[in-house]
Amino acid sequence: MSGIVPELRLSDFTGPDPAARERFQADLFAALRRWGFVILADHNVPTALLETAYGLSASLFQLPEPTKLAGAGNLRGYAPFGKEHARNSQTPDLKEFWQIGREPTPEALAVEPLPANVWPEALPGFRETFSALYEGLDRTGRLLLSALAAPLDLPADWFETRVRYGPSLLRLLHYPPVPADAPAGAVRSAAHEDINLLTILVAARGAGLQLLDRDGSWVAVETDPGKLIVDSGDMLARLTNGVIPATTHRVVNPDGPNVSRYSMPFFLHPHSDLSLAALPSCRQGRTPEPEITAGDFLAQRLREIGLA
Repeated sequence: MSGIVPELRLSDFTGPDPAARERFQADLFAALRRWGFVILADHNVPTALLETAYGLSASLFQLPEPTKLAGAGNLRGYAPFGKEHARNSQTPDLKEFWQIGREPTPEALAVEPLPANVWPEALPGFRETFSALYEGLDRTGRLLLSALAAPLDLPADWFETRVRYGPSLLRLLHYPPVPADAPAGAVRSAAHEDINLLTILVAARGAGLQLLDRDGSWVAVETDPGKLIVDSGDMLARLTNGVIPATTHRVVNPDGPNVSRYSMPFFLHPHSDLSLAALPSCRQGRTPEPEITAGDFLAQRLREIGLA
């Protein structure tokens, strides 16, 4: 179960009851302010789709290494084991992953210079499954942002018009058994904050996710299969001047059987030209960070973690 991390029902926001809708907005805002994390139940992504996606993800990473490397691309397709590291560390994370972005349709390309996706031809149904999962998680993220608009004194569609064609990414993650020759201090994912506005994580196959609480203790973040884990990223922290923080988190090495762990985070990004200047309602109490666009901020962070 989720332990101390609050659990909310997305159906309260999308349903017909105005009181439940307002309560969801207030509770989401409070949970992200306090924890930077929330568990989401009764969402709009079918459980059957999640199950199919996990099966295909496991099959993907069982492909021969040359086959996977043939799908390597610039922020799309395959990234091999040990490529990424945390922002303040040069020790590589013990993971490999495959990234899927927004399809570069004419409507999207009019707003954002999106690269083409890379699809593994060896896995029938892969493109259809993960296109559907991308769309479902993108829709969920946009609903959550619309729920945050009122607590931030913004029009209901403020985020929608700024993320509709953003370069959001769905990452299929595989943490293989920790190798005996792993570098000293290497973990599956070292302590970090996410770069984007919101991350929506399909409940992982395998334990290990922990958040850093305000008192300096590490707290496990777990939930039932089929639920989603949501956390706020650095871009939202900058927009809200720290009112909604980007909570540090990590994935630790297993303390039990040394087996694979699979995870599927969706990183929700705004349009690259969006200014991350602090919102008017969040300027009290602390000096805002210098203004920067989402695109420049992303490019800076990608360099810092070895992906650019």
